[in-house]
Amino acid sequence: MVRIILGIIVGFIAWSLIWVGSEKIFSAIWPEWYGAHQIAFEAAVASGGTYMAETTILLMNIVRGSIISVISGFLAALIARENKRSPLILGFLLVAFGLLIVIMTWSYIPIWYHVIFTALLIPMTILGGRLRKTANMS
Repeated sequence: MVRIILGIIVGFIAWSLIWVGSEKIFSAIWPEWYGAHQIAFEAAVASGGTYMAETTILLMNIVRGSIISVISGFLAALIARENKRSPLILGFLLVAFGLLIVIMTWSYIPIWYHVIFTALLIPMTILGGRLRKTANMS
């Protein structure tokens, strides 16, 4: 049980670090596009200003979130030494945290993005856990 809890914690921390880290990398690579978009989004959320989300970036974030969820599910399963409960619980934890973000950003981001991004968290962490099982069999 301790390994499962540790796997979930590490998976959550890994998800958060990879998300923020990749956001910083993309902002450094494309400061006039991605970086400017992020700054405008953060400013709108902080001050209640207006903001227009760019569809390309939202789609990119859905793909990035899916990949990060697979990685974190894999790590959770690897540490827990089991691939069912730890990725599933991690997925629910990510959804709970994601819903807090949705509440904070509801009026700034289109509903289709909120639904798709949040809906993919659990299946992608489960997929990551299954990949850990496949990796062990090889």
